[in-house]
Amino acid sequence: MDEFLREVQCLFEAPLQPANLHALSGKLQQQFRQKLQSSNICMLPSYNHTLPTGHERGTYLALDVGGSTFRVALVELGGKERGNQGMQITRMRSFRIDNAERALKGHAFFDWMADRIQDTLAEEDYQLSHGTSALPMGLAWSFPVEQTSIRSGKLLAMGKGFCATHGVAGQDLGSLIMHACRRKNLNVRMDAIVNDSSATLLSQAYNDPSTRLALILGTGTNAAIHLPVSVLGNSKFGNRPQSWYEKADHVIVNTELSMFGKNILPTTRWDDYLNITHMNPDFQPLEHLIGGRYLGEIVRLILLEAIQTAGLFGGEVPEQFINPYTLDTGTIAAIESDTNNSLSQSSTILQKLHPLRTPPSRSDMLFVRKVCQLVSHRAAAYLATGAHALYSLRTAAEGLKPKDVGHVTIACNGTVIEKYPEFRPLCQQYLDDLTELSGAPRSSVVLEMTFESAIYGAAVAVCCLEDQ
Repeated sequence: MDEFLREVQCLFEAPLQPANLHALSGKLQQQFRQKLQSSNICMLPSYNHTLPTGHERGTYLALDVGGSTFRVALVELGGKERGNQGMQITRMRSFRIDNAERALKGHAFFDWMADRIQDTLAEEDYQLSHGTSALPMGLAWSFPVEQTSIRSGKLLAMGKGFCATHGVAGQDLGSLIMHACRRKNLNVRMDAIVNDSSATLLSQAYNDPSTRLALILGTGTNAAIHLPVSVLGNSKFGNRPQSWYEKADHVIVNTELSMFGKNILPTTRWDDYLNITHMNPDFQPLEHLIGGRYLGEIVRLILLEAIQTAGLFGGEVPEQFINPYTLDTGTIAAIESDTNNSLSQSSTILQKLHPLRTPPSRSDMLFVRKVCQLVSHRAAAYLATGAHALYSLRTAAEGLKPKDVGHVTIACNGTVIEKYPEFRPLCQQYLDDLTELSGAPRSSVVLEMTFESAIYGAAVAVCCLEDQ
């Protein structure tokens, strides 16, 4: 097993020298620039051209629609000078989206949403106290949408078993929600639609004016970046009114970061196997290397080969282990966080999920933990490389040198970057190395966790419009 582990270690660690990662960042930047000129699936300019000052105040209704949950919240923005009290959720309800809700077709799904909004507002008796003015509403929509303005966009197939587009595909998402709300006599107004990465950037920027990027790393990955309008090709903007261009000198760009890195980021034979057996090979190269959906699967593929060729677990393959995606990232996170000398905790976890006739030995578990570390550490390094490439892209777009940029905050959200043991500190360490190699002071680019970013970001997206 030692020889096999040395090979795995070499394959995963060799690309991670700072100079190598810096070169990879340069190649990613070239890829970014190409897609900024022409692509209809990545580097997509939003309609958000204004970042918050942090002095905006008001009460907003924030909606967050995800794959399994619909959240409705009343958000009070009171100004960043109030510190942690400057952004407050005064009321929030969370509603599960189960198969019954996913099966709702067309208007029925949006009527269900309106019912849940009504439930939330009724509990607060908000409609009675708010008077005659409509309550401004922002929506964080975690599904594809072809935006046509800050508050409208064509509804596209949602995937994940949702039937909501049945009979209404291509219709305006904002109008579908507003018509459902009017049927319930709800005194609300749809003012902004944002995606998760834009919401994360806006949420952090309300309290921290140095925020110019956002990173999402959970099941999947994405990033948003604030860029000058001039660096994007004209075709990227579609048919926007002249009034938008008159106001916009910068714009938040949805990078779809997951799609980058093909033929740039070094891969192993296990990564290549994951890719060719995937239902969409080559579509999201970076995500296959760093996303929570895939880290456990990479580990499983390595362990399976080690069982079959190097004697791991005495050559015994656990019953379900032969099946794809049966080792999830939560499990490898738990194994990696077991610092007990006996590794009994991680051995128990593995035995419970993947029983062996003979429990794994301590040397087996040391091998497994080391593989988990190699896979997660490479993911942290590659995420840092993507973040550095975006930071460098923005630096050049603003006509600045790295040493003159000053402090930049990258807003972060997602279960892997938030909860995977030591992932964010390690990612920060790689980012510091890359920043320093670029000529900027170490620690001048900082990863900051942004909590409840979809809810706060939806509210902030609305408040940014109010002085326009």
